Amino acid sequence: MLRTASFSGQVGLITILEAWEEAKLDKADPSRIGLVIGGSNFQQRDMVQMHEAYADRVHFVRPTYGLTFMDSDLVGLCTEQFGIKGISYTLGGASASGQLAIIQAIQAVQSGQVDICIAMGALMDVSYWECQAFRSLGAMGSDRFADEPEKACRPFDRERDGFIYGESCGAVVIERTESAISRQITPYAIITGWAVGMDASRNPHPSYEGEVQVIKKALEQAKLSPHQIDYVNPHGTGSLVGDEIEIKAIVDCQLSNAAINATKSITGHGLSSSGAVEVIATLLQMKESRLHPTRNLESPIEESCNWVRDQSITHHVKHALSLNIGFGGINTAICFYKI
Repeated sequence: MLRTASFSGQVGLITILEAWEEAKLDKADPSRIGLVIGGSNFQQRDMVQMHEAYADRVHFVRPTYGLTFMDSDLVGLCTEQFGIKGISYTLGGASASGQLAIIQAIQAVQSGQVDICIAMGALMDVSYWECQAFRSLGAMGSDRFADEPEKACRPFDRERDGFIYGESCGAVVIERTESAISRQITPYAIITGWAVGMDASRNPHPSYEGEVQVIKKALEQAKLSPHQIDYVNPHGTGSLVGDEIEIKAIVDCQLSNAAINATKSITGHGLSSSGAVEVIATLLQMKESRLHPTRNLESPIEESCNWVRDQSITHHVKHALSLNIGFGGINTAICFYKI
């Protein structure tokens, strides 16, 4: 199986295995387990390399390419390996894919389609074509920090230069509290509110109105005031335009007193995986009552915010808010409550 799996598929299997074992899902009914995979076009680098390798001998293309070029191959790979027989599909939402997958998993459990649903933000294995296009858009960082690469990824800093790609993958298990307790599992947190909103715009630039909308809707569903949020994990990519708009939305939603750090300053931008990875980072920080630093945040673009800067800090988090934004005008927000 692994021999014909793409790099994204191999990483996805390992990631789900970690979540599967921690959640003791072997004790659950496989027909009541679902899987939602956030992302699309997962295997771009693998496909480019294959095209180049077989360009002058197309009749020797491996037959399994007829499966692996489709995103659904990742669904088949993972459900076969783990015997998952509930719902399963991929869900594309650009850089918001991971959080969208989590929200879809919540709704699948709420609606009774499944009792347990794994939400994975899959590794987006980009090729040099996508990297160049991101640079041409002005989204990805330039060569400015080529001689000091450790300084290149700097969300919310005045010297930021675009996002820095980072390979990542993350998976979380969504279920009702009583379902987890039946397997002697203590949940990391309870999801109290969430929201998805569109900008009605194809433009890659984020929308202030869209971000404010999902923040307010998520807080409303969670029945929380902004002042009850102890910690915000923002999208924060290092984008010249995006960081400015996002922090304005956070401040105007009266969240500047909450502790804020940027996970992408450590992991880089995983694109389709980032939403799930950042939710995991949020949950781990809530569990440990400790917030990670924001690397390279030397001169914040908004001084009034409660930044976690160059050192980790001890911070008890009862209520947290995680935000994501995706090309295509997609905005998401999820609220968490520490049990």
